[in-house]
Amino acid sequence: MADQKVHEIATKTVLYTLPGMDGVEVRAGVEYHRTSDGPLTMDLYYPPRREAGAALPAVIFVTGYPDPGARRMLGCAAREMGSYVSWARLVAASGMAAIAYENAQPGDVTAVFEYVGTNAAALGIDAARVGVWSCSGSGPMGLSVLMQDGSHAPRCGALLYPYTMDLENAAGTAAAAKQWGFANACAGKSVATFPEDRPLFVARAGRDQMPGLNDTLDAFVLAALRRNLPITITNHATAPHAFDLFDDSDATRNTIEQVLAFFRFQLRQAG
Repeated sequence: MADQKVHEIATKTVLYTLPGMDGVEVRAGVEYHRTSDGPLTMDLYYPPRREAGAALPAVIFVTGYPDPGARRMLGCAAREMGSYVSWARLVAASGMAAIAYENAQPGDVTAVFEYVGTNAAALGIDAARVGVWSCSGSGPMGLSVLMQDGSHAPRCGALLYPYTMDLENAAGTAAAAKQWGFANACAGKSVATFPEDRPLFVARAGRDQMPGLNDTLDAFVLAALRRNLPITITNHATAPHAFDLFDDSDATRNTIEQVLAFFRFQLRQAG
């Protein structure tokens, strides 16, 4: 497996850069959970220059795919993909910590949040200022994490061109999950249980070609607005799916800047 060729899609990086991205501090291979097959680890990205002892806000990159399957298809784990690495560096260059992790199954994200919450001081993270980033087929898992309460619940989240949840008689997310192998983590859930005080940013790709994605996303957004949830939507009208990797345009860069600005604003202070 070590000699497996990495799929081209896994080498794609975000079409946006910030000063300091190359100088980001990376703390790789931190064990957050141990299974019968061995340890599961995470990589932490820190700003190039950070105050000693400072507790930073953090963004956790939530994936809805099991890494064993990702390695077979892509030749690497999700956290090793160019998209995740470059996004993590963007977050760190923006003054926050970023966390990307490996998993045995998508539900291992619960152990990630528990570990970060319990060991926040040692990791240099403020456990009260943690956000969620998810995209595409990982959207339902990211959304399910954002719907959770408890001591390790996230403060906010950003979803990019995401599958979300099937409302009423829709089945687009379920069909896509079956086809692509991601966890349909919001199956049976509704917008009614989404926390009223958890800001959510959604970046929509206006020309998304993934089957049923925008139909289910639009229904979710409408339901969220009807509940008057704190949701921010930006519609990149000419964008294809995964526009941050494939659409080299000012509109793409503007959308990426909005995502980073959302996290900086929402995670700016504790409390």
